[in-house]
Amino acid sequence: MNKIAASELILNPDGSIYHLNLKPEHLATNIIFVGDQNRVPKITKHFDSIEFETQKREFRTITGTYKGTRITVISTGIGPDNIDIVINELDALANINFETRTIKKEHTQLNIVRIGTSGSLQDYIPVNSFVLAGYGIGFDGLLHSYDCKNILEADIEDAFIKHTQWDDRKARPYVVKNSSELQKKLESERVFVGITATAGGFYGPQGRVLRLAIQDPNLNNKIDHFEFNGLRITNLEMETSAIYGLSKLLGHNACSMNAIIANRANGTFSENPYKPVEELIKYTLDKLVS
Repeated sequence: MNKIAASELILNPDGSIYHLNLKPEHLATNIIFVGDQNRVPKITKHFDSIEFETQKREFRTITGTYKGTRITVISTGIGPDNIDIVINELDALANINFETRTIKKEHTQLNIVRIGTSGSLQDYIPVNSFVLAGYGIGFDGLLHSYDCKNILEADIEDAFIKHTQWDDRKARPYVVKNSSELQKKLESERVFVGITATAGGFYGPQGRVLRLAIQDPNLNNKIDHFEFNGLRITNLEMETSAIYGLSKLLGHNACSMNAIIANRANGTFSENPYKPVEELIKYTLDKLVS
């Protein structure tokens, strides 16, 4: 079997993977992603025990045990480019032998759940509720760097492109379904399910205007009104589609959960935005270990 070159699988002098600063033994198969490094201890404060902690740049990791289940919590920072780093390095930790630099014969499947905050695009999804992304639709183009056609939902993509009159100078929107297995664990009557949209930036890519004009001032309105077989785009953020796409390509389970702290459709904002986030953390932990 061919060895993976040092320029491709980059390790630190201590043998840990380059960006995440982790060794294989530091990683649990159940993983929670958060964007903000300061949210990591807000999750792990619920743990029964902590076994390992490290940080490099925005990537903070704590591994421990919750109700008898080993869980790793990692901050990814913002954006699909960071997700590309995190998921590829996590998969390397699980499925590449660092000593021989070869792919392991037996595949280890990871369970990855993102806990984030977001604003709802639909008036029927109130603040302080939870949204689970049944699908991720990516406007960022990241997944097109990989051989990905076999995992994409082309019918939803085509319908969205037609509905929005998508500019062909932009990357083609890509759609990936979540892990049905994780959705079954995480869903309940409290959770709304729909399509989560992932933008490649915070300002122009999400329709915000400061001093720069945007390519399509009506795009957000078109996104809000898109529907496919009863599914609506529930919220807009910057990570989910990349998590779904890379996880599916690498044979891992992924699901994205968001606490809704604002509703753009009716102009409301949570009176206490920290409360639904804390509730979602506890909800997700309990569902994961159930």
